[in-house]
Amino acid sequence: MAATEATDAADEAYDVIVLGAGPTGENVADRAHAAGLSAVVVESELVGGECSYWACMPSKALLRPVTARSEARRVPGFQEAADRPLDAPAVLAHRDAVVSNWKDDGQVRWLDSAGIDLVRGPGRLAGPRRVVVNGGRVLTARHAVAVCTGSRAVLPPVPGLAEARPWTSRDATSAKTVPGRLVVVGGGVVGVEMATAWRALGSSVTLLVRGDGLLPRMEPFAGHLVAESLAEAGVFLRTGVEVREVRREAPGGPVTVLLDSGDEIVADELLIATGRAPRTEDIGLETVGLTPGSWLDVDETLRVTGVTGGWLYGVGDVNHRALLTHQGKYQARIAGAAISARARGVPILESDPWGAHSATADIRAVPQVVFSDPEAASVGLSAAEAERAGYRTRVVDQDLAAVSGAYLYGEGYRGRARMVVDLDREVLLGATFVGPGVAELLHSATIAVAAEVPVERLWHAVPSYPTISEVWLRLLEAYRG
Repeated sequence: MAATEATDAADEAYDVIVLGAGPTGENVADRAHAAGLSAVVVESELVGGECSYWACMPSKALLRPVTARSEARRVPGFQEAADRPLDAPAVLAHRDAVVSNWKDDGQVRWLDSAGIDLVRGPGRLAGPRRVVVNGGRVLTARHAVAVCTGSRAVLPPVPGLAEARPWTSRDATSAKTVPGRLVVVGGGVVGVEMATAWRALGSSVTLLVRGDGLLPRMEPFAGHLVAESLAEAGVFLRTGVEVREVRREAPGGPVTVLLDSGDEIVADELLIATGRAPRTEDIGLETVGLTPGSWLDVDETLRVTGVTGGWLYGVGDVNHRALLTHQGKYQARIAGAAISARARGVPILESDPWGAHSATADIRAVPQVVFSDPEAASVGLSAAEAERAGYRTRVVDQDLAAVSGAYLYGEGYRGRARMVVDLDREVLLGATFVGPGVAELLHSATIAVAAEVPVERLWHAVPSYPTISEVWLRLLEAYRG
């Protein structure tokens, strides 16, 4: 049956109902269907979700020309050709193509080819194993309902902010024109990436951060190096400040940002990138004894705790374990395996933290890349996190610019690498890389952390010469002394 044709009354009962057709929901449905279960996805917006249209894909389409030009400027013989402004209309047009002009035909075809039904409209829980779509149509799940509705940007309670209609992350990645002046509030991933992109596209950008630096969830040196690069690119960075009030006299007119210092900044657009909330406020949680708008507490199989019968799952951003697309897809694979195992009466391997039915990597080995210039990439625990967790550790740092591959990558290469080692087990707890092109270094670190590869065995993993990955050898040499 075609994905857009799930209409017959006989088809209203499914083994698995999925709320939300983003990457997480698609993967839950796909894993359940692959195990022989029938599945339907309910979606009120575009199939493909936040990542495909307003987050991962459009933001990276905006950022790739920035990093490509930056890297080209470091290559002898190509610097002069690369030292020119970006063609903003061409970049925005490419962004539009990447998101299929905000049409989901291709994603719908994929659901159809995978044998997964699609019901469009807002879906709400209506008691155990029941979902009502568009206020009338009722779907019933034989085994499980998976909430995969994701998260949304939230505005802080600043006087005048909501009335000023600021940009959220969705607006920042889908804007059709380049604002002359842009104020960005927030020093996390969204704030840093969007400041990087719009400055390169021609905006005068001011980045306001309440704390004392950028990227607070990474090692401090990551934020320092990225801040230096943003300043060199012309971004005005102010730390230790808070927005006290926002004024906008007319829709589309200039916006005035008043700071706690008494300063005022006037801009054409204001981006708020300071936090997210779960999209659970209007999905009927109250009908199963949960609080609307809350994050969903789940066990290691992603099953929501406190719901009688164990049929409700919360997968992806809604459980607040790791708000990243790749981690949501990982959780979806675990949840799909757990749902199908329970449906078939197969014992759940809950005692094995790295087993087929237990989400572990989203707590202990979470990789993340910030696609700034330079890139910042990390996995596992930072040095401070490891110390707070009570580990006995050794921290090893290396200058990435000292590696031959970095010198060949481009003149003036700046970067740094760190690994955090558990001295009792001699395995990696975490690793961080900052520098041009380091995103592709991260998966090797992720494997080392997730697999708990002994440091002595890593000594035998020989990096190719001359690549930037040779920094692994330098880190291990420093560790061995």
